[in-house]
Amino acid sequence: MKAGPNQRWASLAIAAALGVFLGAGASHADDASAWDTDLHSALRLVSGPAAQPGNAALLRAGIELRLEPGWKTYWRYPGDSGVPPVFDFAGSENVKSATVLWPAPRRFPDGAGGNSIGYNGGVTFPVQVMPQEPGKPVLLRLKVSYAICEKLCVPAEGKAELNLISTASPENASLATAEARVPKPRALATAGSLIIRSVHREPANGRSRVIVDVVAPQAATVDLFAEGPTPDWALPLPEPLPGAPPGGRRFAFDMDGVPADAKVQGALLKLTLVADDEAIEVSTPLD
Repeated sequence: MKAGPNQRWASLAIAAALGVFLGAGASHADDASAWDTDLHSALRLVSGPAAQPGNAALLRAGIELRLEPGWKTYWRYPGDSGVPPVFDFAGSENVKSATVLWPAPRRFPDGAGGNSIGYNGGVTFPVQVMPQEPGKPVLLRLKVSYAICEKLCVPAEGKAELNLISTASPENASLATAEARVPKPRALATAGSLIIRSVHREPANGRSRVIVDVVAPQAATVDLFAEGPTPDWALPLPEPLPGAPPGGRRFAFDMDGVPADAKVQGALLKLTLVADDEAIEVSTPLD
């Protein structure tokens, strides 16, 4: 009898977990945790060598999330619908802090006429771990609650734990790829292959909207995402506009989704510009 998609996914996840457990051998016992599988997804922790110039105590880890074909999960700001993942490192040992980094996302239709922001197929979230006592063993314990969507959205949970290493790891290449996908912080109008050149407000149909001019490679697929200064801001997704200056592109979004008591002028926006495999992040106050 031919296996259904759920059976195939379960078999793959089990095989992956067995590969980590049996194939890695004692010398690589701490490269990756076992896979924790949910109905349509699976996650694990991976560890990479410490490679932070000027900060040798900082350890590198990753939360690897795999999804069944056709399923998606969400970025820290999910867009018109969705729920961002929540990471909990309570119970970790010798961990002063664990900072999750967010690879550049993409937008996709949410099935209700809007667009969500996130990842399909899978994603690895890099984690920067600062030990409480550098040089001593670090045990990272993780619990994650997240949402995954195909035609309908369902909640998912996962947990993993891993003794982190600071030496060479076969997981380093995939972890480095995920780290390279994290948007690079930039100041407004900083020169480079990607530039957020200007941000300003203008009146439009009785309300204000924000105009953002950017520069990106002409052949690249370009997208822009906007976040407010606090999680209760729910800004619309920027949309491309004609009329950009030569060599640039223009996006705009209405100032909707602003909390009733929030002050718009001077509010610090976080703008993420994505062009194919490159991304930058600019924080700038509104005029």
